[in-house]
Amino acid sequence: MTPDKEDLWFAPLGGCGEIGMNLNLFGHDGKWLIVDCGLTFSDRPDPAIGSEDFRTNAPPKTTNGRRNVQMADPTFIAERADDIAGMVITHAHEDHIGAVPYLWPMLKCPVYTTAFTAYILRRKLAEYDLLDDVTIRIVDAGDVLDIGPFNVEWINMTHSVPEPCGLLINTDAGTVFHSGDWKLDDNPVVGTTYNGQRCRELANLSIDAMICDSTNATVEGKTPSESKLYNGLHKLISKAPGRVVVTCFGSNLARVATLAKIAEDTGRHVGMIGRSMINMVNAGRATGLLDVDINIVEAQHLGYLPPESVLLLATGSQGEPRTALHRLSTDTFRDMQLEPSDTVIFSSKVIPGNEDSVGALIERLESLGVTVFGEHNVDEIIHTSGHPAADELLTMYEWVQPEVLIPVHGEREHMQANAALAKKAGIPGQIHGENGDLFIISPNKAIRRGVLPTGRLSLEGRKLVPVTGTST
Repeated sequence: MTPDKEDLWFAPLGGCGEIGMNLNLFGHDGKWLIVDCGLTFSDRPDPAIGSEDFRTNAPPKTTNGRRNVQMADPTFIAERADDIAGMVITHAHEDHIGAVPYLWPMLKCPVYTTAFTAYILRRKLAEYDLLDDVTIRIVDAGDVLDIGPFNVEWINMTHSVPEPCGLLINTDAGTVFHSGDWKLDDNPVVGTTYNGQRCRELANLSIDAMICDSTNATVEGKTPSESKLYNGLHKLISKAPGRVVVTCFGSNLARVATLAKIAEDTGRHVGMIGRSMINMVNAGRATGLLDVDINIVEAQHLGYLPPESVLLLATGSQGEPRTALHRLSTDTFRDMQLEPSDTVIFSSKVIPGNEDSVGALIERLESLGVTVFGEHNVDEIIHTSGHPAADELLTMYEWVQPEVLIPVHGEREHMQANAALAKKAGIPGQIHGENGDLFIISPNKAIRRGVLPTGRLSLEGRKLVPVTGTST
């Protein structure tokens, strides 16, 4: 199955009909462009292993015979490796970047991404002795490059990690706007805001199809800006009598910057535990995105500071074993113990499927006498999503005005809601399918269902093993 010069195809191998494990293919004139290469986790991770939320960029944890880290089976595109023009990574979340070290040896193509994402990717490649093998081309938002027969423009968006980009993909057969993960945040705290002007200009380019994030399509209204969190978090932290521990997704540099400002304003020292968060902070500093001056107290000194002077940022908001907050809740953190006067704030949401582990975590914290705050018992905004709610989707569709909307990055419910919003916005066509379907964008608009082989690979140690029952 090879596209000719009149064809423009979209073929998702992962991330369509699910949240996570994104692996997208665009086909034109005998070549393929890969967009994103991410991880997901099995529905029932082994409790002895645990799993970080796929956004935290922590290294996967496995043990003999156990499966929890999974990725899309790339067999279809690996068999066509000589025809891969390149791979584009839209941003640095694990569900978009995490599988690169494992799948790249089968693909062996150049990788294009922004400086921040490249910094995170290089750390991953170094762990697998691939740093010298992979060609990484750094791009900036606004750049336009020819990658084989694909002319790609990077359009700045906003999300819950720095430097996310949508992709305008031009070919001789047609034009696609691939949104990546995004929201319309006018004040994202870290990094620049979205390029609304360029998004509006797309309406004049006759976009054949827009491939769009569906995660929050069922949520009414607009997703709050990161800048709206300061007041709610400041209120809780300023009133806390002892230590304050805030747990959030490790990749959210804007949240780190907000908490650092609150620490300064409330006279507290900032501590940080959790390798994924520390790695992100280092990446932000190295690329000039994190310009706040954070004097981070080393973990071994935290226990010697007056409790009321400590603001500790910790990973583990989803109740994952072996993470920082888990160790604090079980009183096994070497450098500090929680006391009844302390407060823990969940500046995060519960990822579906993690309700039991988060509930157990909260119970352990409360059994220590610790006061726990989260979205379940706080009226103020202390967390916000990185994805667009319904009003933002409608706004984007009014700007871009594509001929067809292809919803991705969501389960069936989310994609159906996204398609309904596109219809409401006046987009003539909506085509939704799932992994393995071939979306024909040019020369006509159609879908061929289930024509690409799909499945999952599981990471066992450093070996990839097919997950039984997932291939088609």
